[in-house]
Amino acid sequence: MNVHKNLPAWLTHLESLNPKTISLGLSRVTEVKQRMNLSPDFPVIVVGGTNGKGSVCAMLESILFAAGYRVGCYTSPHLLEYNERVRIDKQPVSDADLCASFTAIELARQGVALTPALSQREKNERDVGMNPDLRNTDIALTYFEFGTLAAMQLFIEQQVDVAILEVGLGGRLDAVNVFDSDCAIVTSIDIDHIDYLGDTRELIGFEKAGIFRSGKVAICAEPNVPDTLVKHAQDIGATLWQIGTDFGFNEVSLTARAHDPLSIATPAASPQQWDFYSPIGARASLPYPALRGAFQLGNASAVLAALDVLKEKLPVNMAAVRCGLVEVSLTGRFQTLPGKPTVILDVAHNPHAARSLAQNWTSLPPVPRRYAVFAMLKDKDMAGVITALQDQVDVWLVASIHAPRGATADEVSSALQACHVHGDIQKFDDPTAAFVHACNVAGENDRITAFGSFYTVAEVLQAHRLHR
Repeated sequence: MNVHKNLPAWLTHLESLNPKTISLGLSRVTEVKQRMNLSPDFPVIVVGGTNGKGSVCAMLESILFAAGYRVGCYTSPHLLEYNERVRIDKQPVSDADLCASFTAIELARQGVALTPALSQREKNERDVGMNPDLRNTDIALTYFEFGTLAAMQLFIEQQVDVAILEVGLGGRLDAVNVFDSDCAIVTSIDIDHIDYLGDTRELIGFEKAGIFRSGKVAICAEPNVPDTLVKHAQDIGATLWQIGTDFGFNEVSLTARAHDPLSIATPAASPQQWDFYSPIGARASLPYPALRGAFQLGNASAVLAALDVLKEKLPVNMAAVRCGLVEVSLTGRFQTLPGKPTVILDVAHNPHAARSLAQNWTSLPPVPRRYAVFAMLKDKDMAGVITALQDQVDVWLVASIHAPRGATADEVSSALQACHVHGDIQKFDDPTAAFVHACNVAGENDRITAFGSFYTVAEVLQAHRLHR
């Protein structure tokens, strides 16, 4: 039995357990879940999608916390510290709590003990239908599976009122999917992780829809829904709410509001509030979410739809909705750092997210020079990201990511040249070096944006903190 003294030692151990960083499938994590008897008695909201998952989780967490609930939230990946992944009441759990939870999972994984103890009858019932190859054996959980079980174990132990779980990859075979949701949300569907999910939106839509549950409401904030997602909801008896059809939003200017409370702002008016509607009701005069970005009203609408679905179990008043929207924060999602020149962090790492970043850039005032600190993983659609952004960058400061699957600066530079970008290209050993160079050469009125990967944003965020 492996017991480690501190969190870094545990994380090193978790990385060594399974030879594959990503190994989709529910058999391993289901067996350990059953050994630990992890059965939440509180509402569970599962959030999947290509992009927007983090924003939806953050808004749900912020609103439910403002409403007075004890909220557990599990997201991934982290930027600076692993504890960011598991939060209770908007605070990362402690190293000690994570280590204790990891110890309990290690015991269950190795079949050393069942926590809590089960009767012989319960053990027999648990084993019915289980893969016999997995009974009473050492189970090679992946890093993400281990973390998912730890999050739920802590949420149960610390008696949260509601748990928000973010899907890591796909949905149908993701570890989070071993826990039945009271409401499932799919934020968006686009091409990403093609080696695991398929290379079409129809295939990916089916994988995302795997988090839906029979007899429950499934919410989709993607306006162009693949038929496979709709069919799967129908096949299993889930009630599908689609944005723009069953729920949605209207942007409203204060000028229009003054003349007619129900009128929609004209294109000439500047939207300053928004209204939400769903099959259950409506909420008017809402403030814009504190998270910046062109797609946040769609994400916020999915959040409010979920709250409508769960209103009997988790009633939330308008004051909590407004407070939660205004106070929500999420590191690395079109985040502007204090000081000059302007520094923006965005974890955009696929074409869908890159198009969102490009749209957000166009909403900003013009600047003399636009610098991009750019580094990606080699298995991502680098050309698709570059194509979405190539006309809005003057200087590309490309860097290597020194991590598994990380692309080198030479590989990123070659991709930029193949896309015939117009901006200058300079290469650096890592994102920190690229960012430091940008700070040294950029004028006060210029803009620096770091994007392309969570690794990129994490390094730049750390460098910014150290050099302030």
